[in-house]
Amino acid sequence: MTSRVADILETFAGQRDSLSLSEVARRTGLPLTTTHRLVGELVSRHFLERDDAGRYQIGLRLWELASHAPRSVGLRDSALPIMEDLYEATHENVQLAIIDGTDAVYVERLAGRDSVQVLTRPGLRLPVHATAVGLVLLAHASPETQEEVLRSPLARYTRYTITDPRRLRRILAEVRQVGYAISDRQIQTISSSVAAPVRDGSGAVVAAISVVVKARDNISAQYVPAVMAAARGISRALA
Repeated sequence: MTSRVADILETFAGQRDSLSLSEVARRTGLPLTTTHRLVGELVSRHFLERDDAGRYQIGLRLWELASHAPRSVGLRDSALPIMEDLYEATHENVQLAIIDGTDAVYVERLAGRDSVQVLTRPGLRLPVHATAVGLVLLAHASPETQEEVLRSPLARYTRYTITDPRRLRRILAEVRQVGYAISDRQIQTISSSVAAPVRDGSGAVVAAISVVVKARDNISAQYVPAVMAAARGISRALA
């Protein structure tokens, strides 16, 4: 029963739009009657919400519980003031992410009216090989995690996405050496990003902060000093 409930909730991961009951049943592979019963229970507990059209979306209670996840609470509290400073200095998208398995999970984002439109938002997952925050997190991940990513097929999002594991291995070594990563039009051709590692008191990399800007030749490189300074500031706050 627990696994069935988890399957239902996971159908909404990364999902912007609401889902119908039949869509939930199809994605989980559960019988429609079972889906109807379990979804009804989740709605009664406010883990899911049902709109006027009879479609379902993540409920406020689930968001409330997730907001207390220990990996993000202290990190967000320490990072937000510095993220706000970085936004005021750049007026571009500022993002904070952590690694979970082979994904970068975004825990906070600040964006302005004139910032380039991006896909990311708190709670979204993206593969670590295709974003600047992901490259930073992967470069400092365990050898086992790195090898898992390098052995797996690398999804292509644009013609600029890194899909060659040998090239990715070289880039990860460079990220560790220079202390930052630049991702150029890997997820969307309209944007590039630069990221730097955030460390805890022991020196371990626990997150990455980035700025996302409109893609133009070498423009993201000019944000490297500001992003690295912000990463050092958050690291000092965590320590």
